[in-house]
Amino acid sequence: MSADKHLQSWQERFEMAEAMQPLLGKLYRNQGVEVVVYGKPLLNASTIEIIKAHRLVRRHVGEKLRLRESFPFVQALSKLAVKQCKVDIGKLAVNYWRDHTDVSEIENYMAKELADAIDHADDVAPRDVVLYGFGRIGRLLARLLIERTGRSNKLRLRAIVLRGGKKGDLEKRASLLRRDSVHGPFNGSVEVDEENNAIIANGTYIQVIYANSPDEVDYTKYDISDALVVDNTGIWKDEAGLGLHLKSPGASKVLLTAPAKGAIKNIVYGVNEGDITPEDIIVSAASCTTNAITPVLKAVNDRYGIENGHVETIHSYTNDQNLIDNYHTADRRGRSAPLNMVITETGAAKAVAKALPVLAGKLTGNAIRVPTPNVSMAIISMNLNAETSKDELNEYLKDTALQSPLQNQIDYTDSTEIVSSDLVGSRYAGVIDSQATIAEGKRAILYVWYDNEFGYSCQVVGVMQTMLGLTTLSLPA
Repeated sequence: MSADKHLQSWQERFEMAEAMQPLLGKLYRNQGVEVVVYGKPLLNASTIEIIKAHRLVRRHVGEKLRLRESFPFVQALSKLAVKQCKVDIGKLAVNYWRDHTDVSEIENYMAKELADAIDHADDVAPRDVVLYGFGRIGRLLARLLIERTGRSNKLRLRAIVLRGGKKGDLEKRASLLRRDSVHGPFNGSVEVDEENNAIIANGTYIQVIYANSPDEVDYTKYDISDALVVDNTGIWKDEAGLGLHLKSPGASKVLLTAPAKGAIKNIVYGVNEGDITPEDIIVSAASCTTNAITPVLKAVNDRYGIENGHVETIHSYTNDQNLIDNYHTADRRGRSAPLNMVITETGAAKAVAKALPVLAGKLTGNAIRVPTPNVSMAIISMNLNAETSKDELNEYLKDTALQSPLQNQIDYTDSTEIVSSDLVGSRYAGVIDSQATIAEGKRAILYVWYDNEFGYSCQVVGVMQTMLGLTTLSLPA
């Protein structure tokens, strides 16, 4: 191909991606339809991100999916009365072009494949969400909720609750939402309403409330009712502490973004969210590490069986460590986080059993905090009940990541050059580094990357939707 043809091809793809963007936006804002390409979300995607999502199709099916081949499916989708669903135009297009050579039957094909979502009754009322705490996870959850702003959005961020309230606090909080040293600038506009103590982000009006205890707030004063309160503080972890939220008028359920104590259900979205019942009013989304390793462990156990194992977490430092040496109640965590590797405890391995009881008593775990601000790795060493090899295990995990019910939790890479910073912003619970896999006989070691902030936050949103009965139909099945 000549240089001019390369440029012409790129121009065609770029223009096609640009033409897709307004259609994708309208589908979500007006009909609640989220479009993906083999699991890669196109909501608010840039033209380059749309092109990259199409390039990744080769990993799934071994052949290209050109934008000119998928664009007619987006056009056909925009003409159908589909509502409140997730539609994978990548899968639909690939399946169609295997048996067809022209566009004449696309609309009929789409109507048939998406029949379950056409004229789907949109009778589920939007639900209010309150973020109690606005630290690393709280602000990322805000970004994820705000990116879904629209008439059809059912998960509505209504307020954040903070301690403090000193002069200038509101602008400081807004500034932290606008700019993030790890995850980059906020995709949109953030304004401050000083008079009403609110932040307005991409049209989402977020009431800022100051309180020192979960039971001090009357949410009904802000027209908030039947709300899910997401506790990001980590201060309260048992039923008695988290139950304080339910004493506040307007709050009906509580989700903890940390491992819970006692009988509270620890949920790893994609693995055991089916355990959530309408009667569950306090639920935990477990930890970032538990979310990263549990889907992978489930996949391996389903296929080979796990006799026992050990999980070593190489974890980025977190806000509970000191920047420089200072007093800390925990062992070793008082030493400077940016200057040291720090051995510490993790309950993630044992917590797996709460989401996956079949592994109870089979795993041990430890952690090493390292001088990076985000993205961690779990090294999972296992004794299996059946023999395997590196190639066989990788092929199975690749298929799991691409085709199984765990495809939204597990990603897979065969890159020989990937490093931690490449995974910043990953929406998956964990990413299998296939080049590092070790397997021989009944012994296997897996290396699993995870964005311990953003990937975990995506998992939390899944638990929020499940708690509120806002599950989405995914098509094609």
